[in-house]
Amino acid sequence: MELLIIKSGKDYIRFKDDDYLLVKLEKASVFTFEQMDLVRQHESCLKENGFNNVCIKKLVLTEEEL
Repeated sequence: MELLIIKSGKDYIRFKDDDYLLVKLEKASVFTFEQMDLVRQHESCLKENGFNNVCIKKLVLTEEEL
């Protein structure tokens, strides 16, 4: 499965209550590729609000037997 995630420097972005939070990967907001327009809007807002090194990343999840 492939999802989109937004990164700022070493941290990831979580969207909560119309606010942007810097978090570790396990708390980050994830989006489907169908939500790319929304993700790009968030990326622009983050840059306008002074977040550094903002970029969109593809998060690839795999499932394996243990």
